[in-house]
Amino acid sequence: MAHNPVLLLLREYREYVLYTGYGLLFSAVFMFFHMILSEQENMNAQENLRELDGKKSSNQFIRMTRPFFANYILPAVRGKKKLEKWRVKYRRKIISAGLVKEINAEEFISFKILLIFLFPIIGGFLKAGDFADVPPWAFPVLPVVGFMYPDFWVDGLIKERHKKVIKSLPFVVDLLSLSVEAGLDFIGAIGKVVEKAESSPLIDELEQVLKEIKVGSSRTAALKEMALRINMQEVNSFVAVLVSADQMGAPIGKVLRQQSDQIRTLRFVRAEEAGAKAAQKLMIPTFVLILPAIFLVMLGPYALQAYLSGGAE
Repeated sequence: MAHNPVLLLLREYREYVLYTGYGLLFSAVFMFFHMILSEQENMNAQENLRELDGKKSSNQFIRMTRPFFANYILPAVRGKKKLEKWRVKYRRKIISAGLVKEINAEEFISFKILLIFLFPIIGGFLKAGDFADVPPWAFPVLPVVGFMYPDFWVDGLIKERHKKVIKSLPFVVDLLSLSVEAGLDFIGAIGKVVEKAESSPLIDELEQVLKEIKVGSSRTAALKEMALRINMQEVNSFVAVLVSADQMGAPIGKVLRQQSDQIRTLRFVRAEEAGAKAAQKLMIPTFVLILPAIFLVMLGPYALQAYLSGGAE
């Protein structure tokens, strides 16, 4: 029986046809969302897009996809009460990561939703074009990976920022202590440190404290807001001690000196703990790789000699 040439052609290029169908399906979904947007929502999306043009993100993926999720997904996300818990959660993460000027919580949620569809499309194109061998089981996983990718990115930024804050905290506290002991008040000491010290996340936060105080915020409120933004145990303890000393009228210079000594002690303790963990981690490759190699070098010649002697007999 003669085979249908159309069926033969489809069978030969079935993978390309399949992934092209995936692309058309996702395109249809995006077009559907676009069509159900009302005229007013489209106008708001265009205004929002013009507002976002001035934002520059450190993540190139966000820069490339921002026109799309800001235009099509953000209007549907904005103001939804069901997303309030997510909005609060990601707003805190964005603040802790120092991304307030780059993206807000609703944009972040829109970006996550976009990646649910975008990652499978990218995987399909890579598979269809033979750029990468994407297995079939990966396609149900790619939406989950796309949804979680922004969280991994932000968590990494938060950890990196915390490391920088911990590294610069003792030095900054020492400068504050010296400035106060030299005759400056606490606010003047912060201004001098911000002016002279190299730029870092902690210096940027102290600069924000000065700005808040200048616009009428109290010193206590500004310091507490800084602790909330950084969201670190060391900074929270430092701010709590400063606020307590301020309320009780204790000399700030002495408090700063004590805090500097305590922070340095905690830093040494943390370094010792890291060294102890590193030594424990080295035990595994030592027993698995190094010791067998040593035994092989030491006992190998004797084992070989005994084997050869037994063969000669």
